[in-house]
Amino acid sequence: MKILKRILLGLAVIFVVIQFFRPARHIAEVNPTHEVTAAVAMPSDVQDIIRNSCYDCHSNNTRYPWYAEVMPAGWFLASHIKDAKQGLNFSEFATGSLRRQYHKLEEISEQIEEGEMPLPSYLILHRDAELTAGQKETLHRWVEESRASMKARYPADSLERRRN
Repeated sequence: MKILKRILLGLAVIFVVIQFFRPARHIAEVNPTHEVTAAVAMPSDVQDIIRNSCYDCHSNNTRYPWYAEVMPAGWFLASHIKDAKQGLNFSEFATGSLRRQYHKLEEISEQIEEGEMPLPSYLILHRDAELTAGQKETLHRWVEESRASMKARYPADSLERRRN
């Protein structure tokens, strides 16, 4: 019993100490000329869906839940958000090349189709972010219309990947 008490006390001390090592928050000023809406027309229904289901991880407007204040959960979230924003950041979307924007739109549709986004682990605590079949269809239609609009405005070689 003494050993178990010491182990539990040691774990409690470690838990308290790690609370003082907090990760940086992923919140930054948003430049409207960098936002996805500066590059691609986005109807209000699509904006609502993306803001509700995607922005916490894929924008500079992360809303941190209460458990982000508890380490090691805060570390996990910070790492997850950093990785997510490296893959796609709606707040910086317009800063990418046309080819990258075109490709990212395609990836959005693929990720939703394959059920990879929003992440199942995110949906455990954020049930309101789960996409309905209608919302998925709305996003797919928006992606297809946006990509078609880009193809009509820009030369194909500025959008398509070069194949060597």
